[in-house]
Amino acid sequence: MTFLSTADLLIIAKWLAITTVALGALTGIAFIAGWSWRFRGVGVTSFMGVVATSIFALGVSLYPRIAVEGAERFTVVFDSGGSQIVAAVPAKAISAETVEATLKQAAYDSYSPGRFGESSSSKMTVRLRTVLHREGGASELLLLGQVKRSMSVREDENMEFEIFPKNLARLPEVAAS
Repeated sequence: MTFLSTADLLIIAKWLAITTVALGALTGIAFIAGWSWRFRGVGVTSFMGVVATSIFALGVSLYPRIAVEGAERFTVVFDSGGSQIVAAVPAKAISAETVEATLKQAAYDSYSPGRFGESSSSKMTVRLRTVLHREGGASELLLLGQVKRSMSVREDENMEFEIFPKNLARLPEVAAS
C-alpha cells in the first residue's frame, strides 16, 4: 500500500483550490444571472473550500516517521515543549552505538515545527537516562548520553552527540546483580 507524499498532497490541494475559485466565479455569475441553482453553488463552493484547506493542512503537517536502525525502545519522561527532552531506557547493558542510535531516534521523534526555545538557543537537547535501583530502596538516575540538534531543521545532519562511557560501564554491574 502506497501513501501520498507531502508534495502529492500539496499538488492536490493546489488543484482543489483552483477548482474552488472557478466554482466561486461560476456561482457569482449564477447570482448575477439569477439562475435557480445559485444557492447550491454556494454550498458546493464552500464545501470545496473546506476540502482544499483540509488537504493543504494535511500536506503541510504530515511527516513520515524516520526509523533509526539499532535504536533501543525508550520512553519520553520529560518534555518541556521547547528545547529540553529526557528519554529513559531500561537499566541493562547497552553499547555506545545503541545509545547514539537511540538518541538519534528520540531526536527525530521529538522534532516539531511548533517547538519553541529560548531566544539565545536554536538547539534542542535530548538526554538519555536510566534508573539504577540500589539496595535499600534508593534509586539513582544515570545519564547515558545527550544529543543537541537544530530546532528548525527536520533532518538535522549536524547533531552533536555526547556519550558518557563511565556511566555505560556501570550498567553491566547493575544488570548482573
